[in-house]
Amino acid sequence: MFAYTSAPAPSHLYWRAQLVGWSLYAVFNAVLFGAFGKLSADTLQVTLVIVMPLLALTHGLRYHIRANAWEKLSVLPLLGRLLLTNLILSVLSQVIIWALIIWVVRPVASGEPHGWPQFIGYALNVNFVLWLWEGFYFGWHYLRSYKQAEVDKWKLAAAVREAEMRTLKAQINPHFMFNGLNNIRALVMEDPARARQMITHLSDLLRYSIQLNSTEQVALAHELEIVEHYLELEAVQLEERLTYSLDVDKATLQTLIPPMTLQLLVENAIKHGIAPRPEGGNITLTAHLKLANQELHITVRNTGCYAPNPSHKGLGLHNAQERLFLLFGEQAQLTISNDPLQPNIVLAQVHLPLVLHPTTASSTTSLIGSHPSTFPSPIA
Repeated sequence: MFAYTSAPAPSHLYWRAQLVGWSLYAVFNAVLFGAFGKLSADTLQVTLVIVMPLLALTHGLRYHIRANAWEKLSVLPLLGRLLLTNLILSVLSQVIIWALIIWVVRPVASGEPHGWPQFIGYALNVNFVLWLWEGFYFGWHYLRSYKQAEVDKWKLAAAVREAEMRTLKAQINPHFMFNGLNNIRALVMEDPARARQMITHLSDLLRYSIQLNSTEQVALAHELEIVEHYLELEAVQLEERLTYSLDVDKATLQTLIPPMTLQLLVENAIKHGIAPRPEGGNITLTAHLKLANQELHITVRNTGCYAPNPSHKGLGLHNAQERLFLLFGEQAQLTISNDPLQPNIVLAQVHLPLVLHPTTASSTTSLIGSHPSTFPSPIA
């Protein structure tokens, strides 16, 4: 009846549950014998003879269930199999128990009937106990399966999230490199020295991009270095048409942000706001902490007018917003609008939950930059 070949070995928890459960059943039987005034050495032996076969039979039932994958069955097929199995096991258990009592224990039980009514009554009792055992067994199995399914679901969600993050960064990096190469191409023949300088800046930018393929967040100080490199590249091409300043609270330098976020905002400011204007314009980047809300606030202001096209959302901005949502959920915000207080000024704002690098700066000062030729390094 039982199959043993493919069933996994039972765990320590299973054995503890078996021993505790059947020990309690033995105590229950002993209490019943005592309640009817029949508690003696013989009845204690009978109790042991009743419990041991049931422990062995349920252990065999466990192998049969696992070997035939009954835990994967739907309710009706499972109940049908258990109904037949319990009928067989309840009769078999009584045959074994009665044989042991009569031929091994042989208690003094004069006048006590041992006929078919008693056999059927004890078999029904065992049948009920088997249903209880199976209820606990399948209940525990289904609970563990549910928990494992939840764990697998979260692992899958984490894997999907990581894949999405890598895809988004892979989309941003080629877009950035394309712009840098176009700037170099414009100056190769006109000013080779400046072109070499731009290549140096571009190589640093590419190194930053490659190194961060497996990094979700970087220190703001590191990101500001990249912004400086990018502004150096653009200032060579735009010359006096581009001016900029950075006003960065030193306390923010070790806060963590997604890589390439600020570079993207500065790139959009130049591409859509300043480069199309013959007179050029100005970019101002500020960063400070809102300790009351435990937030990092970053603002990029640039000359221009924000007029989004609803039918064509920028890929870079969309990816940046997706990255922020994947990392921080609704706690992060990235918005772009026209400045309500100043005409012809576009305002880009980033609000992030405050996440500090272990080497957080202890003092708070401001770093002010001007034209790239005199701009100090943000982490100097």
